[in-house]
Amino acid sequence: MEALTYRAEGDYQIPNLTLPEEPTIAAGLVCGKYALLRKKHLKQHERVLFVNLLTAGKLNEHLMEVEQTANERMELLTVQMAATQGGTEQMKANDQMLWVGLMNNIRQSAEETILSELIYN
Repeated sequence: MEALTYRAEGDYQIPNLTLPEEPTIAAGLVCGKYALLRKKHLKQHERVLFVNLLTAGKLNEHLMEVEQTANERMELLTVQMAATQGGTEQMKANDQMLWVGLMNNIRQSAEETILSELIYN
């Protein structure tokens, strides 16, 4: 552990504190939709966890994991729900508007699940 150093601010001695270096993570992974939503949720509703992750240098790692997990789960849920509800290539060829409506509903349902389970838990 390094010795603390101080700087004078008027009559007070203020410690020179810095955050630990976080590992560099590919910008495309961290700055995704789900990572930003998770960060906003942590800042507003789980302040202690946010500060703990930030001061430990693990916030970006946490956000990257949330982003990757959310994207993987979104893809998996969309495929599974489409298969269950009959969103096939045959339907797409026969009635495109019905297929588009079904896929929009499926994506919205999958997104609601991801938001409730991963982002806002």
